[in-house]
Amino acid sequence: MGVLTKFPHLRQDFAASIVVFLVAVPLCVGVAVASGVPAELGLVTGIVGGLVTGLMRGSSLQVSGPAAGLTVLVFEAVSEFGVAALGVIVLMAGLLQLAMGFFRVGRWFRAISVAVVEGMLCGIGLVIIAGQLYAAAGLKAPESGIGKIVGLPGAFGDVLGSTEALVSLAVGAGTVAVIVLWKKLPKAAQAVPGALAAVLLATVASLALGLPVATVQVEGLLGVVQLPGVEAFAELADPAIWGTVIAFALIASAESLFSAAAVDRLHDGPRTDYNKEMIAQGTGNTLCGLLGALPMTAVIVRSSANVQAGAKTKASRVLHGVWLLLFAAALPSALALIPLPALAGILVHAGWKLIPFRQIAELWRGHRGEALILVVTAVSIVAVNMFEGVLIGLALSVIKTAWEASHVKLEVIDKGAGPIQVYASGNATFLRLPKLLDSLEALPQDRPIELNLSGLHHLDHACRAALDNWAERHSAPDTSPVRVTAHGERSGAAVSS
Repeated sequence: MGVLTKFPHLRQDFAASIVVFLVAVPLCVGVAVASGVPAELGLVTGIVGGLVTGLMRGSSLQVSGPAAGLTVLVFEAVSEFGVAALGVIVLMAGLLQLAMGFFRVGRWFRAISVAVVEGMLCGIGLVIIAGQLYAAAGLKAPESGIGKIVGLPGAFGDVLGSTEALVSLAVGAGTVAVIVLWKKLPKAAQAVPGALAAVLLATVASLALGLPVATVQVEGLLGVVQLPGVEAFAELADPAIWGTVIAFALIASAESLFSAAAVDRLHDGPRTDYNKEMIAQGTGNTLCGLLGALPMTAVIVRSSANVQAGAKTKASRVLHGVWLLLFAAALPSALALIPLPALAGILVHAGWKLIPFRQIAELWRGHRGEALILVVTAVSIVAVNMFEGVLIGLALSVIKTAWEASHVKLEVIDKGAGPIQVYASGNATFLRLPKLLDSLEALPQDRPIELNLSGLHHLDHACRAALDNWAERHSAPDTSPVRVTAHGERSGAAVSS
């Protein structure tokens, strides 16, 4: 009774922690396997996310761990630099996050275009789905994102010619079906998370029927935790690795802070302090790097499960870390029973959930420019890679904003006699210069013209120079020169150019 008095929400937090733990186990293992690292490293990141990041201030109900959103990037990093260098990359990314948190950069992530973020998630989802379809069939996937998608028809032909591949794919498809149909069962059954139920059913079916499917390779928790050595730190001399470090830090931070904003909408508790959350994520990733584990982000799947299970304080996410630690220490051999196609099925479903179908439709109806940015970002991630795809999306977003902000309007008043009066308003930038000059050059050259620029909010150097040149050359020899009311002057202070 005394404990409940001191911790009034302990009962709710304890129950929520069990739910989050059951959701986290298959995702931690599945993300690790899909990233090309030992399954236990996913559990290590989940443990750090609960016991370390979970204790820190920032977002009180958000749960951190390995995320499907970073799977593609981690796999690329492991393929290029090796598993040994992963710890150094995550360590540097964590330190960069800490620096951004201390310099109060966290709140600026809210300024990133939603279309770019949704496009990033869409591109990641497509690559995950394509890659895990190969894994579900027990086939080796091509390395590039576009190669994964283009190679699917050939892979399907290979599956039809192999009984083992068909069985493996059936296990993966069955896993997806269980996850989807699980939500249609009575709420009492849904107390067990669908992903966990699907893995358990796939494992039981594989063992009972003796199915020829690959299972998770187990090395033991202590066997996979390796501090980065001198050779790993020597990789930092390669400039290419720093692009990966920056990508890890920026994408993990964006995903975590957008997740925090989403979680804040799910509960009435304290709001997120974005800079403190950035410091918490940086601390967790720094420790994950020292342990050679996967990078962490806040994960919306676990976080929403935490809120929906009735969590009230950070105790639920800390306890979920305790349960992960006990599971990894006491039951590591249980991992060796899990079929790999079942984990692939979980990630196919997770990838599908990352594709924002509803948002794309809404943007297309109301903001087609934003919808285009979303699609281009997604396609760029599939065709090139994660980091460059996001940069392309950000660049398009900036260009679109600049284009919309540079709207300029010309009003021509011709009374038939006297000078033609032209009034310019808005923002005159080089982006609108061709259209601006086309309109001005269409004016008659044998009539006096008065160009009033005082209504412009902004006039850049390129436009200023081009307008001066037009004013000087436009009028016919026997016509009065163009009179220009300069930007920033009163309309009565006309000056001739």
